[in-house]
Amino acid sequence: MTQIILIVIILAVLGLIAIYNSLIKLRQRVKEAFADIDVQLKRRHDLIPNLVSSVQGYAQHEKKLLEEVTRARTAAMSAQGTLERSEAENMLSHTLKSLFAVSENYPELKASANFLQLQDELSDTENKIQAARRFYNGQVRDFNTKQETFPTNIMANMFKFTKAEYFEIELETEREVPEVEF
Repeated sequence: MTQIILIVIILAVLGLIAIYNSLIKLRQRVKEAFADIDVQLKRRHDLIPNLVSSVQGYAQHEKKLLEEVTRARTAAMSAQGTLERSEAENMLSHTLKSLFAVSENYPELKASANFLQLQDELSDTENKIQAARRFYNGQVRDFNTKQETFPTNIMANMFKFTKAEYFEIELETEREVPEVEF
């Protein structure tokens, strides 16, 4: 009889260890996925000064818009936490869209090889950011779901695991990929 109790206790401990390790594994996947977003956002942040300087040469009357893009970039780079970063990046996306819309008024700019290359790189980066966001949000979904299911929810509460935040796009209109033609 004591052997059966000992076996049950050992199995229960092994089960708890497995649950704890699965939570740790999922939390690390969420962190890794966020780091992937971070890499793409940094790439976008690095492209923006080149974009602004190429537009500046042609669109000197758009100083206010260029300053807004620069401010939005600075805010995005200094944002902390998933929610704040998400909001800052949404603002940066909005100002970039405005910049591309205004550039329509400058035919010389639209014909600039440097501007076209920057636009292509930025478009490619936006696609990579979108893919990284989807992957991150999938990892967050798995992690949060695991924390809410029984018996993992008991372990998650006991060891104070917190839910991860989704990296969301603010508005429904922002969910659409902008079509910019030059």
